[in-house]
Amino acid sequence: MKPALVVLIFSVAALAAGYANPASDDPLRLPNEKHLRNIRQLSNGGENAEAYFSGDGKQLIFQSTRDGRACDQIYIMNIDGSDVRMVSTGKGRTTCSYFYPNGKRITYSSTHLANADCPPKPDFSKGYVWAIYPGYDIFSARPDGSDLKQLTKTQGYDAESVISPNGKKIAFTSTRDGDLDIYTMDIDGKDVKRLTSEVGYDGGPFWSYDSQWIVFRANHPKSEKDKAEDCI
Repeated sequence: MKPALVVLIFSVAALAAGYANPASDDPLRLPNEKHLRNIRQLSNGGENAEAYFSGDGKQLIFQSTRDGRACDQIYIMNIDGSDVRMVSTGKGRTTCSYFYPNGKRITYSSTHLANADCPPKPDFSKGYVWAIYPGYDIFSARPDGSDLKQLTKTQGYDAESVISPNGKKIAFTSTRDGDLDIYTMDIDGKDVKRLTSEVGYDGGPFWSYDSQWIVFRANHPKSEKDKAEDCI
């Protein structure tokens, strides 16, 4: 595969906030929603997030805090919301799940090897915070959760993993070299390569359809004041 080209996004505008919505005969259209139609609620109760389609479009994989659990685990369900089942270990905290393109395996990050208990919740008193737990490692498993394999073993946060459409590479975010940067590795965890090196946050990578480009979020502080604010 040719070296992946990297595209850097500095900001994303919210498209659907604050617009007046004209009268609509669509019963599933949300009030004040200008852009989206035919919206269907697939989950009820708990906290549910980061859902991604399987390659054949028949299932969704997502993280959820439900069933009386103290923090997120990984679940799979049909695209109509039926047949919900947990596929992670039930230990630690999990995030960033994804289907392999052929549907034969999944990947997600978990802290269960560092500690079977949920890690402490971050302080949200000053706004939303994404916790960079150093116990996160990336794992792969069969879609039923069996045959769990650890893909990263380096000290530090390893998460936000996504698989290239050709099924050959995984892009992810890691603090293994002391800063939040983007890396790629083979589907089995080998041949790890660092793609970014600027000080600051580089995360949330995503592949283009031809598996040759990566888009990601970034925040690179330019002053000591900016650095201090980024740590809040």
